[in-house]
Amino acid sequence: MKAAVLVFPGSNREGDVAQAIGLVTGRKPQMVWHGDGDFEKTDLIVVPGGFSYGDYLRCGAMAALSPVMAEVKKRAAQGVPVLAICNGFQIVTEAGLLPGTLMRNAHLKFVCSDVHLKVETSQSLFTNRYQAGQVIRVPVAHAEGNYFADDDTLKRLEDRGQIAFRYCAPDGTVDGPLGKAGNPNGSIRNIAGVFNETKTVMGLMPHPENAVEPMFGGSDGKALFEGLVEALT
Repeated sequence: MKAAVLVFPGSNREGDVAQAIGLVTGRKPQMVWHGDGDFEKTDLIVVPGGFSYGDYLRCGAMAALSPVMAEVKKRAAQGVPVLAICNGFQIVTEAGLLPGTLMRNAHLKFVCSDVHLKVETSQSLFTNRYQAGQVIRVPVAHAEGNYFADDDTLKRLEDRGQIAFRYCAPDGTVDGPLGKAGNPNGSIRNIAGVFNETKTVMGLMPHPENAVEPMFGGSDGKALFEGLVEALT
């Protein structure tokens, strides 16, 4: 699998995700600067976490207009898979690649901790190494991870199986607002990650790239990258 990792001014997790990809593929991904309007053909595009453009204006809003994102949107329309993590999730929602938006955490505080996620489906490129209903543990680190969408959008996401992960309690319970059942930010319906309609684009706030080796505190995120290798090789 050949992967490309985007780099914006202010990105800070591009090295982490590149390391995770290298671990499971045995090859380094190409690092693509935000100002590059074109880059080599690739099997996967990753939009990493960080604070692109210092989160000025609105998280992801400026990065969504970078030259590289025009090319990402073009390739995504052609079916090239896109994985967007944390600030990357914010960027692709701003760019219109995923529905909904990410708002300030409901408690108005930055959150940095491990969370539990319930896998909603195994029927995707990104989740095929998990089982539906499985509970995994990965870290989060964000101030604006509060996912929101209107009722019509939420109905479509639910009906079409476009919810990838939900925040949950260690036993898998998904219920309640901020602080309940593991919801760290107030996200509506505990949504932690979503797909586009074809499930070729996935965005999530947690950081699976920081949960790929036991020395990091856990390896539940490794299966996400292994599944992509299996699906795209």
